[in-house]
Amino acid sequence: MSRSLFTCRVIELIRAIPLGRVCTYGLLAAAAGNPGGARQVSRILHSCSEKEGLPWHRVVNRNGRISLTGSAHDLQKGLLMAEGILFTKGGSLNLDRFLWVPSDGSFS
Repeated sequence: MSRSLFTCRVIELIRAIPLGRVCTYGLLAAAAGNPGGARQVSRILHSCSEKEGLPWHRVVNRNGRISLTGSAHDLQKGLLMAEGILFTKGGSLNLDRFLWVPSDGSFS
């Protein structure tokens, strides 16, 4: 099955998130051409992270929080902390400090 252009763009963008930085589902969707596609980004992460070797742990929600629950949440938090990302006691991270925003010209 061939991948859509949107899926290919999302995968490329996730690969580009630098060590020690995060991006949101919505920003990735918008940069890949679908501003309303945050849930599609989630689906792509779920289906492609392992086989594509994506740094899935660097994607968080728009509030700077981990959307996963249980052991997956703990794993993601541990991976982010190992990259130097700090969390508040409430469980969020500072997007002003750690957010990576894809450049507007990512796919010109």
